[in-house]
Amino acid sequence: AVVSTQSTGNVKLLLERSDGNYVFRYHKDKVYYVSEDIMKRATNIGRKELISLGTMFGKFSKTEKFKLHITSLDFISSYAKQKVWLKPGAEQQFLYGNNVTKAGLGRISAGTERYDGVVVYNMNDLPLGFGAAAKSTAECKTTDPNTIVVFHQADIGEYLRAESTMS
Repeated sequence: AVVSTQSTGNVKLLLERSDGNYVFRYHKDKVYYVSEDIMKRATNIGRKELISLGTMFGKFSKTEKFKLHITSLDFISSYAKQKVWLKPGAEQQFLYGNNVTKAGLGRISAGTERYDGVVVYNMNDLPLGFGAAAKSTAECKTTDPNTIVVFHQADIGEYLRAESTMS
């Protein structure tokens, strides 16, 4: 995986917060974001008995690929450089797990390149989920209204659609 200096700066902001130090911990194929204080207290619990710890950021698949989980949205949205805002009519489609077309695009951050990770917001700046830009900012200006501009990866509707499997 390629890590840019921009993203390592954002990770540093996540780890060294004003309310204490935080860490990422791997447990049962999942990566958790947790305060050092809570992590130290959790050492009294056996690994087999520990179900989760902090906020699950993502998990590794059987092929060892890391996938961000929707539970990381609040943290990711705080530091996102590339953002996309949806028109009100496109919000529901995105929350049902669909990609975003140019017709549903309200705004896009300047300088967004194709395949950049983007946080998706509604027009009231409420984070709805995240995805990957299918088109750059420049390409979005001239593309057809039915063209996909953001590939859906995760959205807050998952809390309802996958309620029984959220762990």
